[in-house]
Amino acid sequence: MKKFGRSMSHRKALMSSLVTNLILQSSIKTTLPKAKQARKDADKIVTLARKGTLAARRLAASRLQSPAAVQALFDSVVPSMDGRNGGYTRIMKLGDRGSDGSTMCLLQWVVLPAKAEVVAEPAAAVPEVVAKPAKAAKAAKKA
Repeated sequence: MKKFGRSMSHRKALMSSLVTNLILQSSIKTTLPKAKQARKDADKIVTLARKGTLAARRLAASRLQSPAAVQALFDSVVPSMDGRNGGYTRIMKLGDRGSDGSTMCLLQWVVLPAKAEVVAEPAAAVPEVVAKPAKAAKAAKKA
């Protein structure tokens, strides 16, 4: 494992953050060495989550930084990877960064997961907004 010039706890937090954001956003832009390490971690956590057990969910929760990421992992990422035996992510090189020349890349899922629908509770009796006749007339003239 590369050290990235960081302490062990900082590296662990960095990789956890990269994997969490990959799960939540489906793709992240980062440097090539960080993407290569994050790809290993992401593939391992998807393999763990494919078990679907409570123990797997708890292990994923301990390694990810957000409960929303754990839910998205189990609800949308794992079902979209059904039938794949590894190789869940891809790295696409974007070129060098202008400031320091680091090779930048895009880390994303091979199969983009469908967004899990969040079921919201219905709002409590929200009154409808009624437009005033003068404003409606002005809007009609402009259109």
